[in-house]
Amino acid sequence: MPKIGRRSTIAMAGAAALAHPALAANPAEVKVAMIMPLSGPWARSGKLEQMGARMAVDDVNAAGGIKSLGGAKLTMLEFDAGDSSEKAKDAAQRMIAQEPDLAAGFGGWLSSFVLAITEVTERAELPWLTQGYSDLITSRGFKYVFQSSPTADAQAEATLPVVMDLATKATGKRPTKVAIVGDNSASVVSFLKPIRDHVLKNLGLELVVDEIYTPPLADATSIVQKLRSKRPDFVIVQSTNVGDDKLLLDKFAEFGLTPQKMPLVGNGGHWCVPELTKLTAPENLEGMIVEVANWPGKTAADVEARFIARTGEPWFGHDSIFAYAHVRIMAEAIDRAASTDRHKVNDMLHSMDIKTGPALLFPDGRLAYDARGRRIGAEISFVQFQKGRPVPVYPDAIAVSTMVWPKSS
Repeated sequence: MPKIGRRSTIAMAGAAALAHPALAANPAEVKVAMIMPLSGPWARSGKLEQMGARMAVDDVNAAGGIKSLGGAKLTMLEFDAGDSSEKAKDAAQRMIAQEPDLAAGFGGWLSSFVLAITEVTERAELPWLTQGYSDLITSRGFKYVFQSSPTADAQAEATLPVVMDLATKATGKRPTKVAIVGDNSASVVSFLKPIRDHVLKNLGLELVVDEIYTPPLADATSIVQKLRSKRPDFVIVQSTNVGDDKLLLDKFAEFGLTPQKMPLVGNGGHWCVPELTKLTAPENLEGMIVEVANWPGKTAADVEARFIARTGEPWFGHDSIFAYAHVRIMAEAIDRAASTDRHKVNDMLHSMDIKTGPALLFPDGRLAYDARGRRIGAEISFVQFQKGRPVPVYPDAIAVSTMVWPKSS
C-alpha cells in the first residue's frame, strides 16, 4: 500500500471538512433538528412548537447567525414524530441516517416519544433537549440528553401543595377529598406515582376517584358519573391531548361539573392551545387551572409580542416558548463552543451556567443542567383560564393575576 504523504493527508482532511460542515472551521450553515408530532392527536402542540422554533431560528440568523463560526446561519431540519412511540423512533433513526452533520436537536413533546427518540440520539451521541416530563428521560445514565422542564416527580411533589395552599387562602377551607382522571402515557404514570405513594397522605387528602384510561378517550360518561357521585373538592386531570381535553370538559359540563363548581387542575401545554377555547363552550373552560413547566414571563414580553404578530396566535404559551428556548439554547451552546462538533456542543451544554440570554425564557431565570441533564432550579408554573384566555398566576415572577377558587367547592 502506498504511503500517504503530508500533503495528501491535508488534502483529504480538507475534502472531509467540505463534505462534513461539522469539521469545517467556519461552515456556511449549522444544522440542528426538531422532532415533533406534526400529525395525529398531538399535532397541534407539535405545530405550536414548530412556530416557536422557526421564529427562534429567524431571530438567531437576523442577529448575525453563529458569530463564533463567522456568522454561519442556523438551519433547522424538521421530522414528524407522528402518533406513536414507534413512529417517533423511526423519525429519529431517519434523522440520524440522513443528517450526519447535526450539531444538536430537540423535541419529542410526549414523554413516551422522547424516551423512544433519545434511545436513538444517545447512541449517536447527539445532544438532545426536551421538555418531556417523565423522570425516566434523565434516569437512564444518558450523557447526551437535557431535560429543561421540572421532572414529573418534581411536579407531582410541588403541584398539590401549591394547589392546597391557594385553595385554603381563597376559601378559608382546606380541601380533604381529591379525584384523579388521567391516561396511561409515560409522563402521567411518572407524575401520579409519587402522588399515590406519599403526597396525598402527607397532605391529608383522601383519593375518592382514581380513573386511568388509554388515549384517545372514547367516552367519559362513567368517569364523570363517579366524580358526580363522590364529589371531590377538586380533580387532577391528567389527559395529554386536546381531543381528550374537549371530551372531558364537555362531559364534565353535561353533568354540571364545570371548573366554576368543581375545580379542575390540568397539567401540560395542551390545555393551553388556543383552539380549545373554540372546541368547547367558554364556560366549560373558564376557571380551569393548569400546571405547566414553563410560561412566558415579564422578561419574555418582547418575544411574546413578536410571536403573536408573526403567527396570528392569540397568545405565546407553554409549547411555543419551550421550542423557542431550546433553539436559543442550542445556538448559545454552539456559539460558546465555537464548533458544530456534537461532542463539544454537549460538553458546553453540561458546563453552561448563565442568567442571561435563553435563561430569561424560564421563570427562575437560570440555565444550567446537572450531571443527569436536568435543568437546575426548574420550577412549576400555573395559569388559569380567566375571561377566555390562560393567565399566569404562579409564581410571582410571571404572575399577572390571582388564582380564583370557587368558594362553594
